[in-house]
Amino acid sequence: MAQAGIKTVILLSFVLAVGFLMIILSCALWANWLPLLVALTFVVAPLPNAIFSHCGSDDFSTDYEGSGPVDLGRFITAIIVVTGFALPLVLAHSEIIKPAACAMSIIGGALVYGTISAYTATFRQEDSDYD
Repeated sequence: MAQAGIKTVILLSFVLAVGFLMIILSCALWANWLPLLVALTFVVAPLPNAIFSHCGSDDFSTDYEGSGPVDLGRFITAIIVVTGFALPLVLAHSEIIKPAACAMSIIGGALVYGTISAYTATFRQEDSDYD
């Protein structure tokens, strides 16, 4: 791994730690641990993309945009991400959690999901026939 790769990993790990800290603080400051479900939601969100990204590829075709399984993985990921943003809003609207806890939970969850997405985009290995 090059020096830029190590700096990227350090930055992404710092942002991930800040995201988890915000989610945990949104729970601990108001003594209500329901916003912790947001962390679980955003950690699980990239899994359908990771699972379905390898489906539907054909050795004779270079067009991966029209693949049904890949689109299904993106759709399930989108549902989970929207749930991660909507869950704290619904809990705050029904006055189960405080609005400040809702905001901290959403920001922390966005940092967690953004970090995981940035890591997978940065360190994606392209398949090569010549390696």
